[in-house]
Amino acid sequence: MKIIQKTGLALFIISLLIFLLANGLDGYRLTSENLGVGNEFHKKEILGTAQASGMLDKTYGSSFSFNADLKNAMHTAQQSLDEKAKQGLPEGVGEWDYRLGDWAMKDYALQTTKLSATGPVASHPLLFLLLTFGLGILGGLLYILPKFSGLPGIKNNHIYHSPMTRGLKVGLRGAFLATTIVGVLVWGMFYMGGGWLWSLLTVIVGSFIAWRVLIKEKSKEEQPARSASPGITGWLGVLTGVLLIGFYLLLYWAPQHITGWMRIVDPVSRALSGNGASQWFLYGLLYTVVVLVMGIRMMAKYRHNKYQLVRTGSVMFFQTAFAFLLPEIMVRLNQPYYDFKNIWPLNYSFFFDYNLNNLINGGGLGIFMLVWGIVLIVVGVPVITYFFGKRWYCSWVCGCGGLAETLGDPYRQLSDKSLRAWKYERWIIHAVLAFAVVMTLLVLYTYFTGSQNVLFLSSDTVRTWYGFLIGSAFAGVVGTGFYPLMGNRVWCRFGCPLAAYLGLVQRFKSRFRITVNGGQCISCGNCSTYCEMGIDVRAYAQKGQDIVRSSCVGCGVCSAVCPRGVLRLENNASDVHERASDLRVIHIKNGELKMEN
Repeated sequence: MKIIQKTGLALFIISLLIFLLANGLDGYRLTSENLGVGNEFHKKEILGTAQASGMLDKTYGSSFSFNADLKNAMHTAQQSLDEKAKQGLPEGVGEWDYRLGDWAMKDYALQTTKLSATGPVASHPLLFLLLTFGLGILGGLLYILPKFSGLPGIKNNHIYHSPMTRGLKVGLRGAFLATTIVGVLVWGMFYMGGGWLWSLLTVIVGSFIAWRVLIKEKSKEEQPARSASPGITGWLGVLTGVLLIGFYLLLYWAPQHITGWMRIVDPVSRALSGNGASQWFLYGLLYTVVVLVMGIRMMAKYRHNKYQLVRTGSVMFFQTAFAFLLPEIMVRLNQPYYDFKNIWPLNYSFFFDYNLNNLINGGGLGIFMLVWGIVLIVVGVPVITYFFGKRWYCSWVCGCGGLAETLGDPYRQLSDKSLRAWKYERWIIHAVLAFAVVMTLLVLYTYFTGSQNVLFLSSDTVRTWYGFLIGSAFAGVVGTGFYPLMGNRVWCRFGCPLAAYLGLVQRFKSRFRITVNGGQCISCGNCSTYCEMGIDVRAYAQKGQDIVRSSCVGCGVCSAVCPRGVLRLENNASDVHERASDLRVIHIKNGELKMEN
């Protein structure tokens, strides 16, 4: 079995190296035929400036040098068109159909880079698909499948000693956080066209939260946050995190430099939707493959628990069928791209004008999808959460949760269990929810009135900053890139606005709870160790107190790893109206048992 696992690990590493190298194997050559999609005015002007600069028909060895010259050519074309537009627009042509906007140049850069590629990957995408995805899947399965031959049941297996899963020392984790925050805010200023206002507002809100937690709630006097490994940093995990962070940076803000990877998955994209692969198709395919392969690992690890087997099968199904295959097939059928399981405010673009127009213009099916999305928000979430808690979505359906439970499972012990982290969690996640609500109201106001400005706020600017800060930096770069650094549910715990919405219902009006039999607790700590949401489950079990926390996603792993059967996931309505009351404390005095609030 060890030989099979080592072979699988070797195959996976080889496939990963090929995948990383494949993005730099092709060269690039701009011709009049491969300029990215656009109208005749833009194409003509860009080709003219490219020819004048000597770029046309020149071969480049990397996407970086190619895009540097392409960017200069497009900027020159943009200035030329702006000057010509001052003299008057051609008859019947809109302003931005003639002038070259910054957003259009980003699309042109991506499409042109992809179409201009020449080399082994561009010529043999199917071969590289087999050498990367195919070999990686085979290697992963060879490494995972032998685990089914061992004895079932949870084993720690030196998770605090492995260089992949031991986490960060406190000081290094603080440095990572500080670097990330500063980097995001600085990059945000450039992303917003050099404007510093939104970065400043973010700093003000963040400073208020820090003051509230550290000073007002006196967290400064409490035990500081601790990582899973206060003494030794897991450098292999750090390297994994850096690779994930780097991938997300390129995916969101420099996709023109990962067109090699897009060309690798082109055959799959054309087979499903009939279109070439975009960066989002690449991401969706990677996402789905990882959930499926690591889902099998999850089943091998928790196969002694039927709940975990069914739950893992559920997230694998919803990611594959609803999030990946169905939207692509709908595009092939000339229907709007739509993920039926995605819900506002997690799907923050649901009420954006382009999405509403696509759905309304999509005929009967488009109207159904629009109504379906609204019904889920208004009726589905509160009703289903009342009966089953937020676990029905966060642990059974959600793609973010599915990735966290599969790819992120090896890192679940890294979640911060300190009281300080919990206080930060409450403020940050509800601030994100408030931000999502305000942004959506502004977007809807613009949609119905045509006016972008409400007082001093521009709906377009607000939604752009939300997409950058929350939808990209928080949900992607930090939310997944920090798995090996701070645990697998950083986004779900601190940032997801839908989790906040579900959590409010669960905390006050849900039948779901985790009940405990405190008399059998041996204080082994397995439950707290494996809680990905940073809940100190053992503290509840020792007090014999049922767990009703808005952050609990009902994954049930705490119950699966308990050696005494102390914890049970239940849906009980008997005390649903008392769930939000203060902690009930048991006092025994003079032989009498008293319950106090």
